[in-house]
Amino acid sequence: MAKKTIDHAFTATDLKSAATDPTHAGVLSFMRRRYTKSLEGVDAVVWGIPFDAATSNRPGARFGPQAIRRASAIFDNDPQYPFERDLFAEMAVIDYGDCLLDYGNHWQTPETIETEATKILAASDFLLTLGGDHFITWPLLKAHVAKHGPLALVQFDAHQDTWFDDGKRIDHGSFVGRAVREGLIDPDRSIQIGIRTHAPEDCGIRIVYGHEVEDMRAGDISSLIVSHTGGLPTYLTFDIDCLDPAFAPGTGTPVAGGPSSAKILSVLRGLYQLDIRGADVVEVAPAYDHADITAIAGATVAMYMLGLHAERLARQR
Repeated sequence: MAKKTIDHAFTATDLKSAATDPTHAGVLSFMRRRYTKSLEGVDAVVWGIPFDAATSNRPGARFGPQAIRRASAIFDNDPQYPFERDLFAEMAVIDYGDCLLDYGNHWQTPETIETEATKILAASDFLLTLGGDHFITWPLLKAHVAKHGPLALVQFDAHQDTWFDDGKRIDHGSFVGRAVREGLIDPDRSIQIGIRTHAPEDCGIRIVYGHEVEDMRAGDISSLIVSHTGGLPTYLTFDIDCLDPAFAPGTGTPVAGGPSSAKILSVLRGLYQLDIRGADVVEVAPAYDHADITAIAGATVAMYMLGLHAERLARQR
């Protein structure tokens, strides 16, 4: 025990150092990464946005970042499956904490998120955001597009989120349509996986419905995503309700008939050829969860996103 420390999120002296906290103890940053607002020398940033005022059904996703961080403690510092590597041996990752929002002035929320995300992206090439409801993806896209230009959107979700709005609504069900109308994403190169509802318009985005996901092999879904995006820089957004409620009960708008966490994780693993410039995991609402099932799924999806970025960095170096 002499060489071991606890509270690695505070005591780490190197951003690439391994944590030795017991799984059941210690400060719960995401995967025990150091909590800091310093962006110097950082390859990737994990950031929480505890916001759920845009939900149309059950609230509670404001507690999602906390739940995902807590669940991520199950990842020790052995090579992470299925990437066969210590994700942090060559990739400096920090936990930037949470976005400070004024719960009494929701009209300020989009600008606050966009401004802070822009600051982070000025110093880091990869931002992984923990939500929060799905509205947060719209200001995140604005910040990413300002740096990278228009993006392809790869969206795992039970809902299309293309409902029309007036450009002013705070609504988690319309951010995709708004992003298309504002030219943030290229609809011809964007794709939605796991859709199990209907919206008035598809905005020209390729849809892979829930029953199609059921019939397809994971590798074929990955190949379809890669080919459809056509090499365009990509933003990856994962609404946890993409998964069947059996695998993610803790969410605001669950929809039966979805895929298993095992299948979708296999799909994610096959996306190593995507040029992913940013990502988020949203709609984890722990008040409706059981035994941290949803939080564990969300934390694992987030870990896969970091794993894909670690592989991309390794190819570049």
